[in-house]
Amino acid sequence: MSELTRIMDNGLAVTAKPMSHMESVAFGIWIRAGARYEDKKNNGISHLLEHLLFKGTKSRDMKKIKESIEGRGGSFNGFTSEEVTCYLVKLLAKDAELGVDILSDMVLNPKLDEKEIEKEKSVIVEEINMYKDIPAQHVHEILTEMLWPDQPLGMPLAGTVESVNSMQKKDVDLYKDTFYNANNMLLIGTGKIKEDELSGMAGKYLSRTTKQGPSKFVKAVNNQSRPVLEVMKKDTEQTHMALAFHAMNRLSPDRYAASILNIILGANMSSRLFHAVRDELALCYEISSSVRKYEDAGAFVVGAGLDESNLVKALQVILKELNRIKSEPVPDEELERAKEFYKGQLLFTMEDTMSHM
Repeated sequence: MSELTRIMDNGLAVTAKPMSHMESVAFGIWIRAGARYEDKKNNGISHLLEHLLFKGTKSRDMKKIKESIEGRGGSFNGFTSEEVTCYLVKLLAKDAELGVDILSDMVLNPKLDEKEIEKEKSVIVEEINMYKDIPAQHVHEILTEMLWPDQPLGMPLAGTVESVNSMQKKDVDLYKDTFYNANNMLLIGTGKIKEDELSGMAGKYLSRTTKQGPSKFVKAVNNQSRPVLEVMKKDTEQTHMALAFHAMNRLSPDRYAASILNIILGANMSSRLFHAVRDELALCYEISSSVRKYEDAGAFVVGAGLDESNLVKALQVILKELNRIKSEPVPDEELERAKEFYKGQLLFTMEDTMSHM
């Protein structure tokens, strides 16, 4: 059965994907709010607000929220990205309404206590410092800033120590009031649930959400005209490098070809980069590629962790493989393997209600 989307009277979109053979349901409230909707002053506020919604609502403290979900065998979480924030829960089908009730309560009625805001700011500052101490992650943060310098898309998701420390309760309240409205929200339900059931729950728990205009972000601009290099010196046991090219956005008709290209080059252990750089020459332990796709921009990324003495040689091999795939057609057998890997991974994902959501 295919998914069905309904638009409620207040502008909220509700999408259901019935999977009658499942015993679980997964729900997500997706909100069009993320790092792209921030500026340098409030960089990281989407992420901070996401953390705060798990600290309790006006009618439920955080202990009660956790016990209500986990006491039924369920799990819940949230995440912030460049373009969306998502709050999600997975439960047995018999407890479906409880999941929508609690997610809605968190999104509509968070307590946003001033003391909790100050405490969570300290937690996030430690999180930022932690990422800086993990070169494999920090190198990609630097790379993102190089791809889109002085733009929201190039700013760190968690913000900076300075921007997070400067945030006040009034800033958090204003950001929530601006972006957490019905036109910016999508409720998705997958698993053992019917469309009418989910629409009924949406009407019961999310009808009070106000209707405002959808939020907009500053379009990404690529002004790069020559290669850009940045080197950061730090006393670590291993050197981490990241290489990127500007690529198509997530709505481009070429997005599927980019996914297949990624599989061929570096998405698994049989990929060209893994074979050439690790298996054949033993220049690194870890090497992979990925595709980042946003509404109006994208990037193709290669990353590796290796000994500093192998860096130049590894880069030479990587660039050789990138040039080869530009100049030589991919053999039919290799292309077919990549397509089968893509289809297999997609089907594996579809077996889980949460991944499907």
